Amino acid sequence: MSRGKHPVPLDLPLPQHCDEAPGKQDSAYSALRQAILEKRLPAGCRLPSTRTLAQRWGLSRGTLEVVFDRLRSEGYVSRASGSGTRVCAVVPDLYLSAPARAAAPIVSESETPYPPLSVRAGQPFVARLADPALFPLQRWTRSLTRALGNASAQSLWDADPGGLPALRQQIAQYLGQHRGIACEPQQVMITTGIRHGLDLLARSLLQAGDKVCLEDPGYLSARSLFALAGARLVPIPVEEDGIDVQQLQHHQDARMVYVTPAHQAPLGMTMPVSRRLALLEWARHSEAWVVEDDYDSEFNYQSAPLAALKSLDRDDRVIYCGSFNKTLFAGLRVGFMLLPERLRPRLLATLQDTGRSVGVIEQLALADYIASGAFLRNLRAARQAYQERRDLLLAILASEAPGCYSISGQQAGLHLLLTLPPGSDEARFRQRAAQQGLLLQGLAEHCQQVRRPAAVIVGYAALSLAQIRFSGSRLAALLVAEAGPVEGR
Repeated sequence: MSRGKHPVPLDLPLPQHCDEAPGKQDSAYSALRQAILEKRLPAGCRLPSTRTLAQRWGLSRGTLEVVFDRLRSEGYVSRASGSGTRVCAVVPDLYLSAPARAAAPIVSESETPYPPLSVRAGQPFVARLADPALFPLQRWTRSLTRALGNASAQSLWDADPGGLPALRQQIAQYLGQHRGIACEPQQVMITTGIRHGLDLLARSLLQAGDKVCLEDPGYLSARSLFALAGARLVPIPVEEDGIDVQQLQHHQDARMVYVTPAHQAPLGMTMPVSRRLALLEWARHSEAWVVEDDYDSEFNYQSAPLAALKSLDRDDRVIYCGSFNKTLFAGLRVGFMLLPERLRPRLLATLQDTGRSVGVIEQLALADYIASGAFLRNLRAARQAYQERRDLLLAILASEAPGCYSISGQQAGLHLLLTLPPGSDEARFRQRAAQQGLLLQGLAEHCQQVRRPAAVIVGYAALSLAQIRFSGSRLAALLVAEAGPVEGR
């Protein structure tokens, strides 16, 4: 064999094909795809070149280039200049569908159909989190190396329970430049994420029986954490523009209100400035704290996002919560809170009592990562990728299930809300979806007192384009079946 050539990894059988070009392409495609699925071509294996296969199979290189491109577009192989064509680590047909299992029995509406589903990368459609595959590990390694190389004994001691000054400085600058919040580093407290922040707030500010107002529907973990502190939870309906401030007027004795104004969880609307000002006015008169969960504001696909609610806060009553777990990768476990000055000593005492959870090296590395500009570059790349995935999903649904659904919240964030055809049973639809390998969170489980039309939450950010094509078509077929025959469709 001549220098630089790669041997055929195994004795690939000659595909049976007819003389027409489409037949030749299909037979070659089927032969390679079957070899991959049966793991005769294992993950990471380098495929023969198109030249080698053309000679072996008696086909033109042009035909095989089309076949290789088709396999790449469907996620079976990856092609990179200088390294050839290799079998992907995960076989799409097995990855895109759930493992075979016996169908669970259909339950009645009076029963609890499912425990809450956790978000997971790669699982349609609970993948409403940052895609870890987009995170540049090599660049992060450089920040970690610099953090270790430049760390002093003083920084490793970690004397400040609020977090390392270098990271708090970078976060304060970022909030000022990109979220419209004028703040100082000493106002920032480092946490492991938004749920950690909510837990600290509940432990520090609430006593048993204190009234806490929550969006209805709203974030399940916030409800659980405030309930664990013994708070009396008051659900406030969410309208087209966000939480109903008129309903809040009946709760002037509330200690706190929790809101997600940038991209309401789970409905997805953005709270306009007029509603934000009304909310702040209520907080001022009630002397209540406003907890702003700004969990995915960085991902806006139609225009620049509104400045944070905190940027309008003139009475220092807003507690701002953010997280790098939603923007970089879930396992990072670094978040932050921006605290009113009068609350900082109380929160620091609680943090010291419960133990600080974020490592020094991670904080130093993240400070370097932000300061170098890599964080903003990663955000831009991720925003573009998530928009492309959203657009593909919307196009598939519009093409394959027209008139069978409505959507909201698609203008931003990592998920959208898909409202089912009128008369749908949400639990039964989720059950049928699970039988097709699609896990869906229902809107009903996020509601406390309000009743809304049947809908499901569709997370798309941590899915590949191949997964979205495959699972989006399955979801569209389920919607068509749910809608039933419609005249003119």
